[in-house]
Amino acid sequence: MGRYERTFGLIGYPLTHSFSQNFFNQKFEAENISAQYLNFEIPDIGDLMEVVAEYPNLSGLNVTIPYKEQVLPYLDEIDEDAKKIGAVNVIKFIRKKDSLKFKGYNSDIIGFCDSIKPLLTPQRKKALILGTGGAAKAVRQGLLNLGVEPTYVSRTRREGVITYEDLTPEIMAEHKVIVNTTPLGMYPHIDECPDILYSELTPQHLCYDLLYNPDVTLFMKRAREHGAQVKNGLEMLLLQAFVSWNIWNE
Repeated sequence: MGRYERTFGLIGYPLTHSFSQNFFNQKFEAENISAQYLNFEIPDIGDLMEVVAEYPNLSGLNVTIPYKEQVLPYLDEIDEDAKKIGAVNVIKFIRKKDSLKFKGYNSDIIGFCDSIKPLLTPQRKKALILGTGGAAKAVRQGLLNLGVEPTYVSRTRREGVITYEDLTPEIMAEHKVIVNTTPLGMYPHIDECPDILYSELTPQHLCYDLLYNPDVTLFMKRAREHGAQVKNGLEMLLLQAFVSWNIWNE
């Protein structure tokens, strides 16, 4: 532990795959930064303070499932967008002489906005968000910030949410941006995709998939067959890592 000036890490449970750990440790090595990035697989959010006590040089954390919402009561401050989304996935450690404060941010929204912004045309003013989970909430807030009107699509109808059965040619024509936030199509289930009217897609449509494994999901493939512009979530993932680093160091 003493070898490094700073420690960063990821809290979640279970932690099987961690893009962040590989990304940051490679970065630290390449740029001669005296830091390490560890995975903290904690079975309960209550264990967070033990991790903090055990690593006095802990300087920042990423937060993944299932703790993006559960971590909120532990924070002293929450960034505006993170507050609106109700989820945090970056924690900045603010250390003063004898005190330690935590500030929460949401890098999903920043990564998403930065990667979709260049693709928004004047026609792309309304969006369908497939799914209603944590990532969908960040996507919704991001679209609102960019002046795009979002509508949730889910399997069950409730207030402010339409179902896949409700999707008509008119709705498809009106909503030129479609964002998949569901795990449908993720490896190894690569032969699955959300049940939308792919035949109604046009070159004016943008179909954005938060998934990045495989590179081209079935959702993207079917959208592309109808001339739609497609994008996967890899750039968003990289941007999120940069965002975390900037938050920890600013």
